[in-house]
Formats: sequence, C-alpha cells, structure tokens
Amino acid sequence: MSAPVWDPEQYLRFAGERTRPLHDLLARVPAVPHEPAPTVLDIGCGPGNSTAVLRERWPAARITGIDNSAEMLAVARADGEPTADYLLADAAGYDPARAAPDVIVSNAALQWIGFGAGGRARPGSSSPETGGQGRPPGHLGLLSRWARALEPGGVIAFQVPGNFGSPSHTALAELRRSPRWRSAVGEDATRSGVHEPAAYLDALAAAGCAADVWETTYCTLLTGPDPVLEWVKGTALRPVLTRLGDGAERAAFLAEYGALLREAYPAGPHGTVFPFRRIFAVGVKRA
Repeated sequence: MSAPVWDPEQYLRFAGERTRPLHDLLARVPAVPHEPAPTVLDIGCGPGNSTAVLRERWPAARITGIDNSAEMLAVARADGEPTADYLLADAAGYDPARAAPDVIVSNAALQWIGFGAGGRARPGSSSPETGGQGRPPGHLGLLSRWARALEPGGVIAFQVPGNFGSPSHTALAELRRSPRWRSAVGEDATRSGVHEPAAYLDALAAAGCAADVWETTYCTLLTGPDPVLEWVKGTALRPVLTRLGDGAERAAFLAEYGALLREAYPAGPHGTVFPFRRIFAVGVKRA
C-alpha cells in the first residue's frame, strides 16, 4: 500500500484542538541539556503547527522538523515555523543520532508506524491492526533508538491518540470490512494503532529513561455539518481517501461513513461532543 496523501488545509481546520495536547505535554517536560538553546527534533512535524509550539518553548533552540509528506513540509516551511530546519524523511527509518539532539518530540505521529514485524500489538492495545513479515520495527522499538541518541538528561516527549476503540474508528474498521468496500479499501487501508500507557512506561524504562506516562480524554465541542467526519478526513481517514481518489466512490464512502458518525456522535443544542483520548509520555535519560 502506498503512503497516504496528506491535506494540510484539512488537517489545520482543527489546528487549535490538534495542538492543545502538545502544550499539555510540554508542560511536563523538565529543563533539558544546553538550555536555553537545545537541539530539538520534531518527528512527524506535519504542517509545522507543532514546530511553532516548540519554538515558543525554546526560542533560541536549533529545531528540525521531520516528516515524510512533502505537502506538509511545504506548508511548515511557509507558515508553520519558518525559522526551523525541515527534513523529508520517514520516522521509522530516521536515525536521530546524526543530529545529536537534546530533545525529541513527536506530536500524534507514532501511531502511523504500527507495531513492527512478527505479530500483534501487546494485549490491551488500542488498535485491532496486526504486524506482518517485512514491516519495519514498530514504534516501541524506536524509543530505545531515540534514547541512545540523547545525552544524559535528554528528553523524549510524545503523545498519541488513544481512541482506536472509539466509534470513529470502530465504525471505519467495520465499513472497510464490509462486502461493499472490502476490495476497494480493505483492512490494510490503514496501519495506525497505539499501545496502552503501561507499554510505553515499560519501553522508556527499558531504554534507560525515568518515565512519566499518563492519559487524558478531551471532550471537544465541534460545530458545523458532519464535524466528526471533517475531523477524521484530516487524519485517520487519509489512507482510505488516498485509495479511493476523487469521484463517485469517494462520495459514496463518505456518505455511508458520515451517516454512521452522525448516529454515534449526535449533534446537540451547542454542537457535537467528540471525546478524544490521548496518551502522553515523557522520558528523561538517566546518567
């Protein structure tokens, strides 16, 4: 399956809501080596909204945003955080040691890397997806690589969506498996997924970090027609939309999926309540 095609404009329709968890994550990040001018990596920087937040935290830092979408990086360079450096690279294969970072941050990106070769996610995973031979190492394995790239006192900080058991995702999975859509957008149309918080705590501890892991459910009030559909069109739905392209099939799929979302998330007098669970982790490398 080819990589999903990203739409920066669609993604940034909810820029405030998507960036809020990063502010909450950084509030738990302690002082890092080489303050006030550390070297910071923003892995999975997207259109640069996260990179701009990192610049607010570390105005004098050397910041590099890394993403595998040329479309996203073009927007990041122009509008996200123009004073940062940007690199087109895949997070799964990127070796941060070459940058000698003091801080590695990832805002809602690790879920796209999946679980790696050789089997399922750990019990209790928030995703139904499975691994398979030939896949790159899963994102838990990346944490040890990232930790090795840091000097003592360096920090890994990331947050991932923990809502793969929510109707927005379960309805999508069921629709993909249905006879109508199985051949067009089968289960391999997305490979995203995350582990439960304890797995991240264990992985960071094994990588030599003092770890702080927690979760939060944001209840976001969305407005406008089909607001949950508009939200997922910017993220979880991208692989499916890439498969479908433009035209009648895309419109038919969105109509069917949109009806399921309206049933699962009914509009109220003030808008549509969209609960969104997030998992956060901060790891500080021990001496």
